[in-house]
Amino acid sequence: MAQHEHVRVAVIGSGFGGLGAAVRLRREGITDFVVLERADSVGGTWRDNSYPGCACDVPSHLYSFSFAPNPEWPRTFSGQEHIRAYLEHVADTFGLRPHLRLGHEVTIMRWEREELHWVIETANGARFTADVVVSATGPLSDPKTPDIPGLADFPGKVFHSARWDHDADLTGKRVAVIGTGASAIQIVPAIQPKVGSLTLFQRTPPWVMPRMDRKISGAERWLHRALPATGTARRGLLWGIRELQVSAFTKHPGELGLVERIAKANMARAIKDPELRAKLTPSYRIGCKRILLSSAYYPALAQPNVDVVASGLAEVRGSTLVASDGTETEVDAIIFGTGFHVTDMPIAERVVGADGITLTESWKDGMQALRGASAAGFPNWMTIIGPNTGLGNSSMILMIESQLNYMADYLRQLNVLGGRVALDARTSAVGSWNRRVQERMKRTVWNTGGCNSWYLDASGRNTTVWPGTTAEFRKATRSVDLSEYEVVRIPKRAAAAKEPAAGKAVAEEVGG
Repeated sequence: MAQHEHVRVAVIGSGFGGLGAAVRLRREGITDFVVLERADSVGGTWRDNSYPGCACDVPSHLYSFSFAPNPEWPRTFSGQEHIRAYLEHVADTFGLRPHLRLGHEVTIMRWEREELHWVIETANGARFTADVVVSATGPLSDPKTPDIPGLADFPGKVFHSARWDHDADLTGKRVAVIGTGASAIQIVPAIQPKVGSLTLFQRTPPWVMPRMDRKISGAERWLHRALPATGTARRGLLWGIRELQVSAFTKHPGELGLVERIAKANMARAIKDPELRAKLTPSYRIGCKRILLSSAYYPALAQPNVDVVASGLAEVRGSTLVASDGTETEVDAIIFGTGFHVTDMPIAERVVGADGITLTESWKDGMQALRGASAAGFPNWMTIIGPNTGLGNSSMILMIESQLNYMADYLRQLNVLGGRVALDARTSAVGSWNRRVQERMKRTVWNTGGCNSWYLDASGRNTTVWPGTTAEFRKATRSVDLSEYEVVRIPKRAAAAKEPAAGKAVAEEVGG
């Protein structure tokens, strides 16, 4: 029989956002919740991305929950396997396993106006109702593969970096890597020594800074175990340094010139060929696209079995790849490092609000949400890592924890209001918040740096990044301002009519 269950809160996704939400719910005394996860284990992007060389570009002691410090990080920038193990540890330590519903891919979330709850259906036939939905699917969930003519007829292996084919033996093969983002610059040096040849298709060169990674000594780990305050201090120092960098990205992009010189020196140490160096030198201001960290990328590109095509992939003819500039390359395997659906998240197509329209339709002119959390017309629905909450230089865990503060107060406000009640973000409040964000965005490097990045949506608007410090965002999400919401209740007459066989009630909206 299909599973039917009603809960106070349904959390969608079990990455950092979803597990963080689950921990916070328990800390708030809420145990009536489920975490719906489409895969068979927790971890989110750190479960899905298992490609060779996968690691984080944020220091480990900052890329972890403040309420769950890990004194055992093995490296200053830890690898995917260690981050995934950390998330499994969080699930165990905070007793989250009973709340997990693995293998439950959400196919639809629909707001029932007459019932004041969400109806959630999953691909395995389960059905849930929830008073509140917390969507923590994350922007790096669904890989984006370009529609290349002839790709379907390619005779060799084809896969995306986030869906790595571990059965594919690349030893001695002619391999093409498409894209030069954060995943590609880790994959290239990891596979270069064993492949026969590697061709990198580069539409736009990235700025690459040296990666100051090292093994964390046993003495350091012992100190953090024995004196937890030292780990807290280390985290605080890492956070403070990055907060001081924010003004260069958001107010004074001209100050990034020194950083560019460091990046060029990093390139010059490994790339001696002037022609190759010209291909790899960006023409836009550093920071406009995500700054990448690697001390192995440029040395790998300088190897004799690597070729850089300074053009995107335009067509596939059998086993021949044709670049936009006409360059032809014979390969045995294609690896796409082409990013994710960030500004057009597929989950938005599965969220149906109070007016019967999807979140995708509501966001047809661009994503926007009140304080990065609440969308107008979608009562008691909030998202973690929502519009304009991304960062260009620091840890997303800081932003997630701020949004968890907001979520916790949102639930407290529902309790204070009492009874069957929902909060729906006012259109005016969402619009006002978004205008302020976009006004601040105008002077940032992401808008003035002269590049086209994945931060921008189809209309060229930056709906991804937060144009300020994490401290500013923490202050903005400290508590819920009820004046920014409509309070939605079932009228008493309709509630009375909901006695057995009395039919359905109609919800009314009351100004909050």
